[in-house]
Amino acid sequence: MLNRLASLAAILMLAALPASAQVPLAAAPAAAPIDDPDATLVEELVVHGRLPGPAWWRVLDADTTVYVLGVPSLAPKQMEWDRSIFERRLEGANVVILPFVNVRAKAAGSIGTAFNLMRLKSGGPFEDRLDGSTRARFVAVRTRLGQDAKHYGTNNPLAAGVQLAIDYRDRSQLTNMDPAKLVRLLAQRKGVKVIEKSYDLGPQLGGILRTPTSTGRLCFDEVLAQAEAGPGVTLAAARAWAQGDVEGALQNERTYERCLAVITGGRSYDERTKADEAAAIATALKTPGHAIVLVPLRPLLAQNGVLERLRAQGFEVKTPGEE
Repeated sequence: MLNRLASLAAILMLAALPASAQVPLAAAPAAAPIDDPDATLVEELVVHGRLPGPAWWRVLDADTTVYVLGVPSLAPKQMEWDRSIFERRLEGANVVILPFVNVRAKAAGSIGTAFNLMRLKSGGPFEDRLDGSTRARFVAVRTRLGQDAKHYGTNNPLAAGVQLAIDYRDRSQLTNMDPAKLVRLLAQRKGVKVIEKSYDLGPQLGGILRTPTSTGRLCFDEVLAQAEAGPGVTLAAARAWAQGDVEGALQNERTYERCLAVITGGRSYDERTKADEAAAIATALKTPGHAIVLVPLRPLLAQNGVLERLRAQGFEVKTPGEE
């Protein structure tokens, strides 16, 4: 079982290793965008919370309320936040559903994954493929992160970018697993059923192998710029989230998440997780009483996101401003 989305990317994206000559990679065009499936938000859902702590949305039918907590895609480890509303709603909850971000690799596929990883590590220092100015920036960042050139032993820019993102997040004490870890612990202490979902990524390997080098380089350049800038934006967004400031919380960095979406097969994975999260909420509404669901903030509020899908099914959705 792989418990982090970062680990997913580290293993599967690193498998994208077509053999290539040591030809310097040109910098990605400045105007070339990375398409983000969650870029456009449903404005009427982006509302400042009125209660203490993070903002909550509600999905209702005749006899059930599902309290939906939108959580950051990236936040400081062991982040502090006012849990009073959460703990009140945890009392008597039918179920707590955590974000659908866990991934796993079947045992039958682990040997192939390991083989691809070994192929990757035979690549040689990635910085040898960079133009002079980008190489200098990259060396400065990896040195600050405490890594040597061999740590990025690949010819593949996508793999190098993902590894750099993982190293930057680890060194900056950032994670995509909080506050879900704390919520799981508190629910288990109360004896409330906890539901998580994991995805087998084996079927996506072929698509990842077909991801164009140009796409990988776009991602690498964005991750490099983020690592240079440091975690200030993420820390500010986390503080906003803890205060119910939804608009401020949405200013969080999404370099890594956008890169995952543009990988071949990434859109289908994004679509599947949103559909599954909406279905989990719809299922929770079948049991009278109330439930708690955690969903990453942007997929929750985006056009064709989780809440829009539920409204399209006829469920009533209340914003944090209607508490």
